[in-house]
Amino acid sequence: MELTYMIITGLAIVANAAIAVADFGRAPFVLANSAAVGVPRSWLPWLGALKGAGAVGLLLGLLGAHALGVAAAVGLVLFFVGAVAAHIRRGVYHNLAFPAGYLGLAAASLVLAFER
Repeated sequence: MELTYMIITGLAIVANAAIAVADFGRAPFVLANSAAVGVPRSWLPWLGALKGAGAVGLLLGLLGAHALGVAAAVGLVLFFVGAVAAHIRRGVYHNLAFPAGYLGLAAASLVLAFER
């Protein structure tokens, strides 16, 4: 179970760090997606910071700060529940798999952290 936790959490760290960089860099796909779901461009640095903080928290959880890792996973689950809800609210289904995938990674990290 420990190896599964490390792999899933590692994937969540990489995924969230990468999307945080894309948010900070205002990647074209990020701008298009945020416009489609009604997120103002001015929010992107804050959203990127939250995702980046989640990635760092998960990493610290892997390195031994268990409570911080759990808190980061909870935060990411809540964040991506909001992202999925924003997509559904706006009827943007063509790329719903992306926030749902991030949500799945965060939720799996959270469950595995509790089982650890």
